[in-house]
Amino acid sequence: MEESSHTAVTGYALGALAAATYGTNPLFALPLLHAGIDAMTVLFLRYFFAIPLLALIMVARGRGFGLRRGQVVPVMVMGILMALSSLTLYVSYAYIGAAIASTLLFIYPILVTLIMAVCFGERPSLLTIASIVLALTGIALLYRGEGGVTLAWQGLLLVALSALSYAIYLVGVNRPGLKEIPTLKLTLYVISSGLLLFAFSFDTSCFAVLGQRPVLWLCAFGMALFPTALSLISTSAAIQRIGSTPVAIMGALEPVTAVAIAVMLFSEVLTLRLAIGMVLVIVAVTMIIAHDAIAQAGSNLIHTLLRMRKMFPRLPRKRKK
Repeated sequence: MEESSHTAVTGYALGALAAATYGTNPLFALPLLHAGIDAMTVLFLRYFFAIPLLALIMVARGRGFGLRRGQVVPVMVMGILMALSSLTLYVSYAYIGAAIASTLLFIYPILVTLIMAVCFGERPSLLTIASIVLALTGIALLYRGEGGVTLAWQGLLLVALSALSYAIYLVGVNRPGLKEIPTLKLTLYVISSGLLLFAFSFDTSCFAVLGQRPVLWLCAFGMALFPTALSLISTSAAIQRIGSTPVAIMGALEPVTAVAIAVMLFSEVLTLRLAIGMVLVIVAVTMIIAHDAIAQAGSNLIHTLLRMRKMFPRLPRKRKK
């Protein structure tokens, strides 16, 4: 019993670490972007440093690197989707800020639900529909920034595309043919495909900028270590201990961490209106992720109430004379 409790505590700690480290994207990306390095070059540096880290972890764990012939093209397609998601997110920072962009990106579980409903016939529940309405309400609040100024539609479109690309990626990697590939191996090849894509637009002038400010090298390495390698390892380890749903719910720490970094370190403004919008989006997505648990809890509550009702039978009414 004690060992089980310790495993659960460790799992939740790892889940929190995974979400928080992924939320550090703005901490490492924004200094590079503000220094004038374009988003594609920043992502090339992130992926370039991440690949050897992931490869070393695979070697340390004794994992093989082989792929079946029929898996190569689907993995490359997944790599393009992941690269597109990362690129559009980083570019959106310039239009709407990292705080709002990171929160809106968190709608991807809702998009996954909609894709499964439209493309694979999964019927959405009332809770799912309520969650989508709540998320849309939150997004409507986020649509206007400081002083009621409407946010740039380009930024909103970019982050929507980022969330959609990631949602399609999540659906794709869970389809037959890719589902059996271990997470670490899949991520390594997905990132490698993205690296090849970004290599075509790599700007070598970034070395002059990095040479003038060596701290930017630490930012580039930090992107590979924290929101990539460390987040991935922590996610896998947490899922093994407490399961996918609790880890996914703890993913709400991702936008919270990103917002805190953007506000405290990069002077982005967080108004009450924006804060309420962010909370609504996070609550809505958490409801989607925890759908089964909430439904089960509701069923258990109804069952308990019915049992309690049986303990107090109705008294027979006296007939009127």
